[in-house]
Amino acid sequence: MLRKYAYFRNTLILKLISMEVVFNKPFITGRETHHLARIALSGKLSGNGAYTRICHDFFEKRFGFRKTLLTTSCTDALEMAAILCEISPGDEVIMPSYTFVSSANAFILRGAVIRFADTGPDYPNISPAEIRRLITEKTRAILVVHYGGVACEMDEIMEIARERNLLVVEDAAHAVDSFYKGKPLGSIGHFGTFSFHETKNIICGEGGMLAINNERFVRRAEIIWEKGTDRAAFYRGEVDKYGWKDIGSSFLPSEITAGMLYAQLEAFESIQNARKALWSKYYSALKPLHDTGKVMLPEVPEYATINGNMFYILAGSPSERDALMDFLKSKGIQAVFHYLPLHSSDYYRDKHDGSDLPNTRKFSGCIIRLPFFNEMKEEEVNYVVEEISRYFR
Repeated sequence: MLRKYAYFRNTLILKLISMEVVFNKPFITGRETHHLARIALSGKLSGNGAYTRICHDFFEKRFGFRKTLLTTSCTDALEMAAILCEISPGDEVIMPSYTFVSSANAFILRGAVIRFADTGPDYPNISPAEIRRLITEKTRAILVVHYGGVACEMDEIMEIARERNLLVVEDAAHAVDSFYKGKPLGSIGHFGTFSFHETKNIICGEGGMLAINNERFVRRAEIIWEKGTDRAAFYRGEVDKYGWKDIGSSFLPSEITAGMLYAQLEAFESIQNARKALWSKYYSALKPLHDTGKVMLPEVPEYATINGNMFYILAGSPSERDALMDFLKSKGIQAVFHYLPLHSSDYYRDKHDGSDLPNTRKFSGCIIRLPFFNEMKEEEVNYVVEEISRYFR
């Protein structure tokens, strides 16, 4: 009885006041300043210092990655993966069209031809059947994107790669602490790339990480990471001087970035628990609208887990999506759309093979991402849900 009273009281209050609900608020644990002060006093501000190493150690021990390397962004991690795949001009790479532009740019910078694949009909992850359709004798790699932290069908994708001797890159920008049949995402393909951008689960403003899952790539990855030199080996005392060994760039972040990230890793469990609870709260509250066909909720396959990366709903059409977003905006709620299909972008439209990607168009036109951040209050969630329900009433 008390819970019902509290709910109706809160609902009444929300109707009487004007509430603003932003899309994202970066979560700060409070320990960041402690680590930044230690770094400042240490005299070591540039990259690959003590904080970089303890961040590497955290991910390698917790998720079993063979080797991890922090980067300044997930974009940089993708560019390193493209170099390690030894992509040459004219090589073909298969990836979803429904992804961020960095996924494609990393390979285009190496001269690749991108073959854009459609998603499956139920979730905006790449379709294995589409991968098979697009393979040619020029295909060298497959890039998969675990959208919203939900796993692609990795057994079938890895089987395709083994059959054709292809490399697999997991774009796991959304997918830290998500799993496929018990295996951490980013650990299944040859490479995994992660984002610590301020909109992600674990953040340091801008930042990323490359996970290397095959021993044969480890030494070269470290050289590429350190501007094409073996300086990392020099720091470990393995060589008496370092020099230019390969192509590379300054992919590694400063110790300041690593210190910010480590403060988040100290609170990893509580951050993840809060985000997964928020995802479940949205799902339960919006399920009646799903059951009556007003909106569609994310369909998470049995083989996948959720990690609280984001929450989206799917409107019935692009016009309904736009109208609902306008309505929510008028109520002070920042709900946003997501990716525009890369195959129909200004840059790639004339380079695309012309195939229609209907599922990609559907998700791009109908997805609405709802406000989602660690410290989102219950009354804010209730307000978002109530206003969505009000729109359909």
